[in-house]
Amino acid sequence: MADSYRGGGSFIVGETEPRRIATPEDCAEERHRLAAAAQAFAEREGPLEGAETGTPEDEGTIRLVRRAGEVGLLGAAVPVANGGLGLTGVGLALLAEALAPVWPFVRSPVEQAEAGMLPLALFGTPEQKLRWLPALTSGERIAAYGAAESDIGSEALASGTSAALAADGKHFVLNGCKRGVANAGGADLFVVFAKVDGTQLSAFVVERGTPGLTIGLTESERGIAAAPVGSLFFEDARIPAENLLGEVGQGRRIAYGALNVGRFKLSAGCVGGMKEAVALAAAYANRSRQFGKPLSAFPLIAAKLADMNVRTFVAESVVYRTAGLIDEAASAPGSADRDTPKDSDASDAPDAPEDSDAPEDSDVPDAPDASDRGCRAAEAFAEYALECSIGKILASEALEAVAAETVQIHAAGGVGIRDGKVERICGHSRAARFLEGANEINRLFIPAALLRRAIKSDLPLIEKAQALQQELLDSPPLPLSSASPEAPLAKPGAILSALKKTFLMVGGLAVQKHGLRLEREQTIVAALADAMIDIYALESALLRSGKQALRTAGASAAAHQADMTALFAEEAAERAGTRSRTILASLERGDELLLRLSALKRLLRFVPGDATALRKRIAARVVAASPNGPE
Repeated sequence: MADSYRGGGSFIVGETEPRRIATPEDCAEERHRLAAAAQAFAEREGPLEGAETGTPEDEGTIRLVRRAGEVGLLGAAVPVANGGLGLTGVGLALLAEALAPVWPFVRSPVEQAEAGMLPLALFGTPEQKLRWLPALTSGERIAAYGAAESDIGSEALASGTSAALAADGKHFVLNGCKRGVANAGGADLFVVFAKVDGTQLSAFVVERGTPGLTIGLTESERGIAAAPVGSLFFEDARIPAENLLGEVGQGRRIAYGALNVGRFKLSAGCVGGMKEAVALAAAYANRSRQFGKPLSAFPLIAAKLADMNVRTFVAESVVYRTAGLIDEAASAPGSADRDTPKDSDASDAPDAPEDSDAPEDSDVPDAPDASDRGCRAAEAFAEYALECSIGKILASEALEAVAAETVQIHAAGGVGIRDGKVERICGHSRAARFLEGANEINRLFIPAALLRRAIKSDLPLIEKAQALQQELLDSPPLPLSSASPEAPLAKPGAILSALKKTFLMVGGLAVQKHGLRLEREQTIVAALADAMIDIYALESALLRSGKQALRTAGASAAAHQADMTALFAEEAAERAGTRSRTILASLERGDELLLRLSALKRLLRFVPGDATALRKRIAARVVAASPNGPE
């Protein structure tokens, strides 16, 4: 029977039944219609291909934001009561994925306008929401988000912008500068972060035209020019006290609360980009001929198409599983009254070096009203912040790999990448790895967040690791495992179980050796994060495939998903072995190392599957489903 652990990181110690997860195949028809309508609008308005090479001041970008607001596509995460669509998990994923091929999804003007609304939607007072959100969601006014500075990047916690309460008690005086603010040239208000009295990070809404605010010239970002960026300069800018978001000192909560949503939406956008890239590559491989036959007929090209499809399938499975968890948490009765993660201190969190740029747990303030949809959504995203980071890393890096292979397939046909869609995907794929928190920062966050939950007794991580140590001492060697035609998901399931045990063994040893100072060992922490990513990804694909197999119709889809899951499992097992040996060699020496390596070998004792045959079957289906494919 599956364990009933819930909440962020529970996949490491628990099990889930296929029926309990959300998959793209489950999406309600009306949500598909919403995504189709959004895509049709974006295609009608123009995919902003011209803005890629046009001037940053192109008014078309601002016009697009206003038109999106007019038809109700702004403020997807804003509560309906405030003029938004009120979407949380699956709805946000569908919308972000649908818009990815037609809007430059990692830095589009529409996406950045929504980023400026999020802090207000999640943390604003009723008065602030009523004052600003209706005009923002309608496109009448445009918001922007300012956290980055020259010397700190996007690390809001290290903000050098200062704020001080004026003598009249009715204003805060801001001094400093924000860089790289998307939509700066056309935005009407900005959410910015500054430190009150030099220590208390706080969030403020600053309206255009505020005395002391100067907006610098807009400029293009390399490869992602569709949303031009600018700078904000504050020189004794007087901000009304009622423009403070939350309370003084709650800036961290607000920054990471909005960041969780941004990471999730970015991962969904990456899935949309991957689907577009796979479709473009397969169609081109089918119609382009070399040596008398289509490119798709060559095994090396077919293998690329198979790997691209597997990456897309796995990332999509992760995004929609996480979306379902977020929806479930946001809709749970009394969710706004649940205990939420609080600021970590030395008593309950591993120490980090003074110059560490690893983020703390995402956090939200106590909800004042259980009926507040914004508060419930903020809690839900905070609860699954770990999974949002996993999705962001997995999808952005998969997109970059898929984009590179799309270019390679086009080049293999004798042409370069001077194709608007291919070129756009290639440029934006690189940006996805550093927006919404660089992937390196997200990797440091994932194991740290899991360890904090274990220390707080939210997850029985330590108990599971101790039980595994005894199991490894008492149990006989694990039997060899190979694929079975009658049970195609049995071996992936066995590999998943082995990956979880391997993580507990290696991660438990790392904690035992380094204690609460483990966060200083960033290479080990990053490797443990990669282990968690593989576990969550494989489990998500496995559960989705299992759920598809339960359906009375769609046997061919079930077989296709099972093959993709099996191929990913084979590769994940290989990565786990290499990664774990490297970590163990850094933790042990001599006979102790040999003992640990022996246990690792027992855990990962599998007969290799025929990855070549899996790729051939996957590629054949991809090619057949693409335009100009074989009859």
